[in-house]
Amino acid sequence: MAELALIEAVNLALHSEMRRDANIVVLGEDIGRNGGVFRATVGLLDAFGAERVIDTPLAENLIAAMSIGLSTQGIRAVAEIQFSGFLYPCIDQIVNHAARYRRRTQGRLSCPLVIRSPNGGGIHAPEHHSESLETVFAHTPGLRVVSPSTPARAYGLLLAAIRDPDPVIFLEPTRIYRLYKQSVVDDGEALPLDTAFVDREGSDITLVSWGAMMHDTRLAADRLAEDGIAAELIDVATLKPLDLDTILASVAKTGRCVIVQESPRAGGWASEIAANLAEHGLMSLYAPPLRVSGYDCIMPLARYENVYIPGVERIVAEVRKVFAVAPK
Repeated sequence: MAELALIEAVNLALHSEMRRDANIVVLGEDIGRNGGVFRATVGLLDAFGAERVIDTPLAENLIAAMSIGLSTQGIRAVAEIQFSGFLYPCIDQIVNHAARYRRRTQGRLSCPLVIRSPNGGGIHAPEHHSESLETVFAHTPGLRVVSPSTPARAYGLLLAAIRDPDPVIFLEPTRIYRLYKQSVVDDGEALPLDTAFVDREGSDITLVSWGAMMHDTRLAADRLAEDGIAAELIDVATLKPLDLDTILASVAKTGRCVIVQESPRAGGWASEIAANLAEHGLMSLYAPPLRVSGYDCIMPLARYENVYIPGVERIVAEVRKVFAVAPK
């Protein structure tokens, strides 16, 4: 057991799984000699050699295409895209090919690849470095979309993603890469995909989030607890397929829900969850489910990121609106 930051847990999972399975290859820009832009792949080149740890040209569509070719021929490719905004050139390959191979070949071929990418803002990076693209990929049939919120979950979910027989988009929350450390056991035990985690039990309201926003949501729950409001926290973790049952079970208990996302408001995954609550959990709700989100604009630079990204105050304020409609 070691105390690790989230980025270190990702590195540990890659080392662990590459030792276990000699068919795993990692590839991406600067992931070998330099250990990756965020150092997620430090030590892999020395441990496993240049045939399994491949530095690629600066061409994201090439990285995606190589990964798909490898993964349909018995190799499990784990590709790194340096920033989420650089995923756009990969969309043709991911959506039109990786996501469709099982259906296209009537099950003869699968595409067991993982595409890892930092996701979201909060590190004062320029344009194209701070997007939250989970909804883009969650909308695509044939893909799994995963976003961990803690070091231990990053370790276990990445193991599961690599072992999955179908393509997984693994979005790592950039803002909390090194925010705090947590005990992580290198036991090779994967966490279940397609399952939301009940992060904290409560009786008064359900707060739903994923990735970096889980950190702010936990802090908001602490603030609410000071006022006697017991929030139940749901970490979605796997956005697609969505574990709606866990969310519905929580809302059936609390009767209230606020969903927190960093991505723009319009068409976001919070909207999908709210729509499902309206369709399947309406009779459990004392008040409409509300959303806390980024704005419908490009992530601003530098200090204005903190205006765009929902924080504790915005989450707490939205919870207050719910209790104004439906008091305890």
